[in-house]
Amino acid sequence: MKGVCIVSAKVFGIDFGTSTIKIYRKNDGVIFDEKNIIALCKGEVMAIGDEAFEMLGKAPDNFLVTYPVKNGVIADIANMLSLLNKALKIVADKTGKLNGAEVIVAAPTDVTEVEKRAFFDLAASSIAKPKKVRVVEKPIADALGAGLDVMNASGVMVVDIGADTTEISIMSLGGIVLSKLVPIGGNKFDELIINNVKKKYNLVIGQKTAETIKKKLAYAINPEHETIKVYGRDVMNGLPTEAEIDSEFVYETINESLHSIVDAVRIILEKTPPEISSDIIDSGIYITGGSANIKKIDELFGGETELPIKVSEDPANTVVNGLGRILEDSKFDCLAFSLKQTYYGG
Repeated sequence: MKGVCIVSAKVFGIDFGTSTIKIYRKNDGVIFDEKNIIALCKGEVMAIGDEAFEMLGKAPDNFLVTYPVKNGVIADIANMLSLLNKALKIVADKTGKLNGAEVIVAAPTDVTEVEKRAFFDLAASSIAKPKKVRVVEKPIADALGAGLDVMNASGVMVVDIGADTTEISIMSLGGIVLSKLVPIGGNKFDELIINNVKKKYNLVIGQKTAETIKKKLAYAINPEHETIKVYGRDVMNGLPTEAEIDSEFVYETINESLHSIVDAVRIILEKTPPEISSDIIDSGIYITGGSANIKKIDELFGGETELPIKVSEDPANTVVNGLGRILEDSKFDCLAFSLKQTYYGG
């Protein structure tokens, strides 16, 4: 479907990530990049983004601190709309009125049409009151953000290891040939770390601490010996205490889940048409997403697939950067398509 060339400067790209929400403005780049989390008290929005994230694990019982996007799709439309409107107000304070803007949103591929449409409807229902909303398949934006040319006949393969899910996609001629959504991502690794730290060290830690452990100590293969001290609550006496965690422990904790992603990649490769397989042999597999920063992840995937592995230079921002390429370069405009808005009453 051929798109209409975008000429307005009030054009925005929105990436509703499970972990973060990012907004790109044409000619200005990424102007909003914060945690996709909202804090409410008795239904009233108290904070969003990084401010709300600071409340996670610390808020009293009358506060609800929650991520509206789970497993790559919008799980709570009302809270996501509230969060988006607050974010757009912050953007408007920086850039001026948004009314009549054009918006492009990224939506995952391997989900239901209802789940995909929710991304479109959120933007259409927002305070921006956009005159046009279009959708881009998330793997397409991801590949563009990784610097790939998705418009030609050469097939490319991208593995996006996100917060709750990993999206494995093969693309050619501006479309998706194969795609698979695997329910494993960075949050799964954090959860495993929390559980195993409790089992081995009798220490209860929070999500933020687990994420820090992952970022500093996680290896995909052949871990080098590194340690950090972490703090939490002793299971036995309930008192604050500390423990020293090492990289070998983290490797053993996340190893099985990482191999599950590799197995899914192998399954997709087995289903790939021979002509595209030859392209992937030449170009290799591109790894994006926040967990692409796990040390030696390229060695793991390369050893298991016997293909060249390339980790994106800025893996956490490939989707929003891909949206930016679509906004800035009219030759990619045809990659965004329109949907009709669904009205949610109430």
